[in-house]
Amino acid sequence: MCLRQNAVNFFQAQKQNLASCFCKNNPSHKSLKKRNCNEAKIENPRGGVTIDKDKPVTDRKKDKAEKLKPEQITQIQPQKLTVTLRSDEPQTFRLKFKRAEDYPIDLYYLMDLSFSMEDDLENLKNLGTDLMKEMQAITSDFRIGFGSFVEKTVMPYISTTPARLINPCTGNQNCTSPFSYKNVLKLTNNGAEFNRLVSQQQISGNLDSPEGGFDAIMQVAVCEEQIGWRNVTRLLVFSTDAGFHFAGDGKLGGIVLPNDGKCHLENNIYTMSHYYSLSSEVILENGRLPEGVSITYKSICKNDVVGTGENGRKCSNISIGDEVYFNISIESKKCPSNGKSEIIKIKPLGFTEEVELVLNFICDCQCASKGEPNSAKCHEGYGTFECGACKCNEGRIGRVCECSKDEVRTEDLDANCRKDNGTDICSNNGDCVCGTCECKKRENPAEVYSGKYCECDNFNCDRSNNKLCGGHGRCECRKCICDTNYTGSACDCSLDTTSCLAKNGQICNGRGTCECGSCKCTNAKFQGPTCEICPTCPGVCAEHKECVQCRAFKAGEKKSTCEQDCKYFNLITVKDRENLPQPTDQSFPLTHCKERDANDCWFYYTYAVRNDTKEVYVVEKLDCPRGPDIIPIVAGVVAGIVLIGLALLLIWKLLMIIHDRREFAKFEKEKMNAKWDTGENPIYKSAVTTVVNPKYEGK
Repeated sequence: MCLRQNAVNFFQAQKQNLASCFCKNNPSHKSLKKRNCNEAKIENPRGGVTIDKDKPVTDRKKDKAEKLKPEQITQIQPQKLTVTLRSDEPQTFRLKFKRAEDYPIDLYYLMDLSFSMEDDLENLKNLGTDLMKEMQAITSDFRIGFGSFVEKTVMPYISTTPARLINPCTGNQNCTSPFSYKNVLKLTNNGAEFNRLVSQQQISGNLDSPEGGFDAIMQVAVCEEQIGWRNVTRLLVFSTDAGFHFAGDGKLGGIVLPNDGKCHLENNIYTMSHYYSLSSEVILENGRLPEGVSITYKSICKNDVVGTGENGRKCSNISIGDEVYFNISIESKKCPSNGKSEIIKIKPLGFTEEVELVLNFICDCQCASKGEPNSAKCHEGYGTFECGACKCNEGRIGRVCECSKDEVRTEDLDANCRKDNGTDICSNNGDCVCGTCECKKRENPAEVYSGKYCECDNFNCDRSNNKLCGGHGRCECRKCICDTNYTGSACDCSLDTTSCLAKNGQICNGRGTCECGSCKCTNAKFQGPTCEICPTCPGVCAEHKECVQCRAFKAGEKKSTCEQDCKYFNLITVKDRENLPQPTDQSFPLTHCKERDANDCWFYYTYAVRNDTKEVYVVEKLDCPRGPDIIPIVAGVVAGIVLIGLALLLIWKLLMIIHDRREFAKFEKEKMNAKWDTGENPIYKSAVTTVVNPKYEGK
């Protein structure tokens, strides 16, 4: 058998009381092969997982299945495993959990009967009855029990006067005597008895606001025989409107002893008060782990929801009949001191079923059993020669046990522990023992010093995102050895270019390079995750207008410098716009452009970049506006003027006729209304004189 790679590793193995085994995935194995070691003699023990009991989870329907006893129903699989652990080699297995149909349920209804519940008592009575009916619809194997509580039966929590001990309520209220906790009805399937007892409950009374609910809950949990709990799903419904007493509250009443967690029911009454949802979530818990053993959980819940870390222990919103899975990984950092097997148990919180894990540890190689005690190969018999190396006796160290721990260190020996004739012994990370550096141990067993002078370690490498080597590599001798597709001093530079792909499938839109998973734009005017944004750019069409115009139509501002300035693209002419490339036909970026020249003529072209080659397709003919037709325009103008003049004359004539008619009608009306004066001219003297005889009396 070949020896270990160096003395440091050997000394560390001796301190851990391990034999000289060799692991094929360790650097020491390569060193052994270089020394022409026999491959068949290099032991490489491996761990594994063996399933010892694997009863399938129960699959049945409530309305069709036969009646099964609780112990016949299985909700977690497998039930027992043997896990063989080798240091730093995790072992993983999968658990399946399924809530069984029609699983037996025990439900205990715990009611607060303090005086503050007086106005809620009738509702609570109805709640208990309705609760029993609903539960009977969920499972056919259902039992229900009932209990009540008030308060610790000592001052200052209740009044201890004789009258108040009989009836703690004031006025005409008829209340029952105060008590701490009372088991009224043991778990039963007799629903009528439950309804009867709940309906008979009476209010009691106490003095302070908090109630003795915790005392009652403790007794319900620990008094299995008195309550009648079975090894099935256990539910406790707790009804109260007040808070709890906290630890230390009992000192007010002279209660100094903590609750001992034991059952203290006599005739269903709690005697030590003066001394002391149907689950929709499954949570895994494990027992105490042996020293150096760690366990991690990963949950695969409904709808393939994955949880890790603390969330890996649980799955939520689990309905009856749902299946969820847990991938459980167990790892050991060192062998137990006794080297014996350990047993741990994993169970869903609130369920009685559990998984038993038997842990076996690989601490020695098989070759250790063939060791030669007090071998001459180990410096005068100061060690056992096993597995190709010396395992030194107590007090001896060295590759062949040549040194004593009590020997005085000399300058010559210390010189062998200084790197490059420096002043630091073992790089200040170890002790010089017999001219060989023995590196210090760290509190975290995963962190180690190594190297001939303890100059190396696996925890002082560069970090990224507060992770050693960015979480994408391993630390060897203070330098990061990056995983595939990662580089950089902290392995924080990804070589994957997926994040740099633009929508057109090009890296950084052809305007930059992909460095560490991010685009570095070659032109400062471009920006964005894939160099797609150019706030100061005039636009593709305006940018290339002059060059397209000068090359396609020998015109424009760059006509004189076209040969020098506009050679950067390939020009292809087409007959009409329908022959231009369309965006749906291309796998590269394509822009349609429409521009106008100095003569108000339009020209159409497309600009595209394909495989770093710029292509311009342009319609060979300009779209210019036609000249005006003079004769129709002149004729139209003359005709318009004539027509407008005639129209104005006709309108004027019509207005005059209307005006004359209105004036004539007014004249006629005034004429008809005229009245002529019949009086004579005062200057006029008539030639006729008429004389009247005053005496004449005519008949």
